[in-house]
Amino acid sequence: MSKLLILGAGGLGRMVGEVAAAQGCWDQIAFLDDAVHSSAVVGRCTDYLSLTGEYSQAVAAFGDNRLRLSWTEKLLEAGYSVPCVIHPSAIVSPSAVLGEGCLVLHGAIVNTNAVLGKACLVNSGALVDHDNRLEDGVHINLHSTIKAWCHMETCSRTEAGETVYSTRRSILGVEDRNLEDALFAFKLGEVASYVKPFGSGHINDTYAVYLGDGAGTLSYVIQRINTEVFKKPQEVMENIFGVTEYLRARILARGGDADRETLNYIKTKTGAPYFEDADGGPWRCYNYIPDSVCIESVRTPKDFYNSGKSFGAFLRELENYPAETLHETIEKFHDTRKRLRDFETALERDVWDRARTCKPETAFVQAHARDCAVLMDLLEQGRLPLRVTHNDTKLNNILFDKDTGEGLCVIDLDTIMPGLALNDYGDSIRFGASTAREDEPDLEKVHFDLELFEAYTKGYLETAGSALTDMEKEYLPWGAKMMTLECGIRFLTDYLQGDTYFKVTHSTHNLERARTQFKLVSEMEAHWEEMGAIVKKYSMTEGKENHAH
Repeated sequence: MSKLLILGAGGLGRMVGEVAAAQGCWDQIAFLDDAVHSSAVVGRCTDYLSLTGEYSQAVAAFGDNRLRLSWTEKLLEAGYSVPCVIHPSAIVSPSAVLGEGCLVLHGAIVNTNAVLGKACLVNSGALVDHDNRLEDGVHINLHSTIKAWCHMETCSRTEAGETVYSTRRSILGVEDRNLEDALFAFKLGEVASYVKPFGSGHINDTYAVYLGDGAGTLSYVIQRINTEVFKKPQEVMENIFGVTEYLRARILARGGDADRETLNYIKTKTGAPYFEDADGGPWRCYNYIPDSVCIESVRTPKDFYNSGKSFGAFLRELENYPAETLHETIEKFHDTRKRLRDFETALERDVWDRARTCKPETAFVQAHARDCAVLMDLLEQGRLPLRVTHNDTKLNNILFDKDTGEGLCVIDLDTIMPGLALNDYGDSIRFGASTAREDEPDLEKVHFDLELFEAYTKGYLETAGSALTDMEKEYLPWGAKMMTLECGIRFLTDYLQGDTYFKVTHSTHNLERARTQFKLVSEMEAHWEEMGAIVKKYSMTEGKENHAH
């Protein structure tokens, strides 16, 4: 015969007796109490030591938290088994952990992964939501709600009907409340060991999130999106989630490593693609890919070849993604005709009286005006297809394996939009096939490097070649020329407008940038036949084994 001894026969004790009877685990239930006298009370509380032979199980049922916890510990020391008493109408998750002597009364709920210490009392109708931690002796009063991720100290209590919100733990490196809110919104606040600024980007505020003890492990990256640049963050994130989830499915289908070959963005606790802070700032979060590195500039042709393979593979993987379903997050971003019109307007207005200082550059743009329509006209004529394009294909927007040097995945997906494959290819050439930095004032150092052009083209066509049309391959040199020309026009336009878009360090900074781009365009034109021959060479050998330079 199973028998339960309940210490305390007052109001709570009688309720616990009824709950134990309804639970149906004991054939006989008796009480010990110093003040209550009834047939069910078999002695005073101090008699518990003499009843260990008759009762193997006992529980303390006092409303005072410290008294209930103290008696629970005494019962355990005396050798009693101290069970949890749970009403049949209560709901306790299988993943919840309840310490000895917990009392869960009528209609109470203890949700997923909640942890309750010894002698906790969850009163009638109360809710302890998921991932809470209640220390020993806590009392959750009638119809109280403990929201997720709370921590309640030993012997603390709520008032009837009270709602307790998430308890914030201190995270090293977090001083901004918006960053803190974002971390907790993505369920990282409870597990992060420290956070620090990350990367060299100039648009979004980016932080590395470390988990674990000691030095910790870099596990996530969290970013605040710059709404001055990206005015519709909802559309940016819809594009990103659509593309990355599609890529993940493709990678898994071919047996690849989807945790390393694409970024994996995570949603908030509420299932939203991003979190909006109290100031309206949007935050997003994605996994960090370990053992990966960014390369800021081309060191060898092999680097550029590998980047060509990465961006080519990116295009090929998204070949069948419906580009027309993507939002145009920056309107007419690579419409070179529009860029020319913007330049002409800025030149006509000449608000800063700078037109007189850039006459050779102005003449260069005007001499190439007809070129600005070539690719857009082909798109509108249906001769070039609309693609899913990255639109910022710099070398440092690829993660490389730190050991092999091979490209792992393409990153910085804010500008994923419908566009031309030639734009992505061309922007890579513009950035990477130059012998000097973008703002080099000494044009004698600025040259178009045909060897680097060939290295990138080889890698790009090895991976993207099967997805490209013959027309796209034929016009790859035009992509390189037009993206370089367009960038130069944008620099020159900003110079005329008083440097309102690109950050500058001196008054002629944008003019110097424009000059480097126009120098590259001129050298591309000088090597035009050679560029075409290189493209033709690797178009014919695409898909075959080739050795890197």
